[in-house]
Amino acid sequence: MKKLFLILSVAGALSLGTVNAFAQDAAAATADTAATEQVTEEAAIAEEASAVNPETDVEGTPLHQVIKQKFLEGGAPWMAPILLCLVLGLAIVIERVIYLNLATTNTKKLIANVEEALANGGIEAAKEICRNTRGPVASIFYQGLSRYDEGLDAVEKSVVSYGSVQMGQMESGLSWISLFIALSPMLGFMGTVVGMVDAFDAIQAAGDISPALVAGGIKVALLTTLAGLIAAVVLQLFYNYIISKIDSLVVTMEDTSITLVDILTKYSKK
Repeated sequence: MKKLFLILSVAGALSLGTVNAFAQDAAAATADTAATEQVTEEAAIAEEASAVNPETDVEGTPLHQVIKQKFLEGGAPWMAPILLCLVLGLAIVIERVIYLNLATTNTKKLIANVEEALANGGIEAAKEICRNTRGPVASIFYQGLSRYDEGLDAVEKSVVSYGSVQMGQMESGLSWISLFIALSPMLGFMGTVVGMVDAFDAIQAAGDISPALVAGGIKVALLTTLAGLIAAVVLQLFYNYIISKIDSLVVTMEDTSITLVDILTKYSKK
């Protein structure tokens, strides 16, 4: 339940800030995009200048204003779902990154403390050390120490079983990130197809192929694809980082589990 509240609060904060930013300039951006003019040589020079200076365009318009304008040009029915996928995906990413960073512990220090506690206070002292240490490795150690009275075979089975549980908890939410990565470009392509159909309908209604009409309709249609691809790329980068972090933690858990069994084996021989 705490994780759900964290995801919802982060998503709400991100979406609220984005919606407020778009709402403040919606009227001005709508007035600026009332008509699409034919591409001229001056417009090409302006685009090249804006590519050199990403913070402002040739007229001094801030970058965030340009992004808002392109968002409105792409059409809210298609751009809003893409933005929602990005916001929800980033909310889950932030929650997972925080969780995995908190799950990372100094395993060498933990092993040393457990060995010292076993030598001085026995199993109960070692369990107390694990109970007061954060992270999946300490939880696995605690479960293994709790089964020590049942024998080393029971300890090993408990460590393996609880390791699978911990790995499942670390991978929680990744399926949603994968869904948003796949869904964002799909929505963008769908918006592009619908926009192209509308552009050809306008050409058919006009009875003439105007370069300005064709270029303007195609440009607006392609904005949804661009937005979907950007959202997918951003989420994919974070997704790969989370996967690599989980793999690192899993390797650490397996290595330390073997170490725990070896420590308990030596302890049982004393």
